[in-house]
Amino acid sequence: MVAYPNVTETKKLIKEIVSIPSPSGYTEKVIQFVEQHLKELQVETKWNNKGGLIATLPGKNEDEHRMLTAHVDTLGAMVKEVKSNGRLRLDLIGGFKFNAIEGEYCDIHTAEGQIFTGTILMHQTSVHVYKDAGDAKRNQENMEVRIDANVNNAEDIHELGIEVGDFVSFDPRVQLTDNGFIKSRHLDDKASVGILLQLIKRLKDENKQLPYTTHFLISNNEEIGYGGNSNITPETIEYLAVDMGAMGDGQSTDEYTVSICAKDASGPYHYGLRQNLTELAKSNKIGYKLDIYPYYNSDASAAIGAGNDIVHGLVGPGIDSSHAYERTHEASLKNTEELLYHYVLSDMVSY
Repeated sequence: MVAYPNVTETKKLIKEIVSIPSPSGYTEKVIQFVEQHLKELQVETKWNNKGGLIATLPGKNEDEHRMLTAHVDTLGAMVKEVKSNGRLRLDLIGGFKFNAIEGEYCDIHTAEGQIFTGTILMHQTSVHVYKDAGDAKRNQENMEVRIDANVNNAEDIHELGIEVGDFVSFDPRVQLTDNGFIKSRHLDDKASVGILLQLIKRLKDENKQLPYTTHFLISNNEEIGYGGNSNITPETIEYLAVDMGAMGDGQSTDEYTVSICAKDASGPYHYGLRQNLTELAKSNKIGYKLDIYPYYNSDASAAIGAGNDIVHGLVGPGIDSSHAYERTHEASLKNTEELLYHYVLSDMVSY
């Protein structure tokens, strides 16, 4: 019998998912990957009009539903301008800063399906030429993409087929270490997508009867604010976003436990659901931390903001250096999956 959570399998799955480019607005291939994975598990899925994927596991109670969501879209960029010096100016997708991608390898995805590699650099990179190489602002004006092609002007770039509006994805540089860490770009929120897929597999392997019909939304627009604010069935009572736990000064979240969010920038999460999650963690000896994320919004808060009458919550693995080169540990993945497993098999609390 397979021992769960199979964290080694989870890490391998996350590595596959982060390796598929999917900045917000360019997520079709990664959604197809998730769809195929669920098809092999014989799970019913459907696409929504926004390009996200909804999987449903029937439950004993068909009148009251749960929904869990994780987002597969990531930070990225688009070509803002084809510059006369043979380089590209970028416009960012998602809430992060240019300094987080300085020196990063990237791919430019053309409308015709071609992919060109490049590097994101300061225009004033060379310290042998530019006196202000270290002090110049890392912003849209100064950052540019050096394309790995023989291009010297805008005309050369156009001849390659690169145009304004082409998507630019970042090399995830994913690594699995021998002592249990996984470090990569886009663990926000592909780590949680991997966890949900493993959770579904576990439930199928164990032939578990869920107490409530449960939907799993793999959303594809969270980084721009509206990934999970629709497609919520009228029967849905509890809506749980599975996203990263943010780490830093003043935070209790770490890389080894599951983070349960009490409040983020949108306001407090539902107290009753939060208490239920905390009690499930305690009773099942799952490592957890309670936290508040000051500059953060989730698909659950987007769903509330859209007017849905739901009980909302937020949990996830602790992710270090969010929106940059991120890292977490297999212990956090394991604790998150274990909490979700006990949650979907638990009774709803009285609201």
